[in-house]
Amino acid sequence: MLVKERMSYPVITVHPGMPIMDALDLMQKEHIRRFPVVDKRGHLVGIVSKTDLLHAAPSDATSLNVWEVNYLVSKITIKKVMTTDVITIEGDTPLEEAARIMADNKVGGLPVLNRGKVVGIITETDLFKIFLEMLGAREQGIRLAVLVPNTRGELAKLTKSIFDIGGNIISLGTFMGENSENREVTMKIEGASANDITNATQPFVEKLIDIREI
Repeated sequence: MLVKERMSYPVITVHPGMPIMDALDLMQKEHIRRFPVVDKRGHLVGIVSKTDLLHAAPSDATSLNVWEVNYLVSKITIKKVMTTDVITIEGDTPLEEAARIMADNKVGGLPVLNRGKVVGIITETDLFKIFLEMLGAREQGIRLAVLVPNTRGELAKLTKSIFDIGGNIISLGTFMGENSENREVTMKIEGASANDITNATQPFVEKLIDIREI
């Protein structure tokens, strides 16, 4: 799956000269937390988050009255608070690579560019939705989590055992196990009971971590 398949678009952008209060109002209206900042040609020049906007304030605010503070805040523009060193990606980037970049750099969103122009944005919210989908969180069935040997063919044996009892695998994810010799497999299954699934898969797993109907 590629970023262009799950990015948010069309993306709302702002210009550097926009007052921060106007940007905050727009964020609240659109229920979003960051804006790519573009110049008059539509080229990316920065990114601004809700945190950036909320933290913006005159440096001598404590010596001013409330009216003076409000006046000075109204004059602060996005250009003064935006991040200019922006990490970007392209639409053909694999989703897992986008997630790695976001995690490694501790950022909550990445503008997606095509020939220097913003065509979308991929955010942590988009990735959470994909995670829910991958694990079948919104579908009913039997949730099975097991440890399997990290050797060739073991996953095939496990899935075949479920097929043999008439079960249908709705979702499946593999994760790091307890050590390098095993992997944790989590799947959502329909068409078979928890008891039948336990009995069928037992010969092919090192450990049953959890099984429940949800």
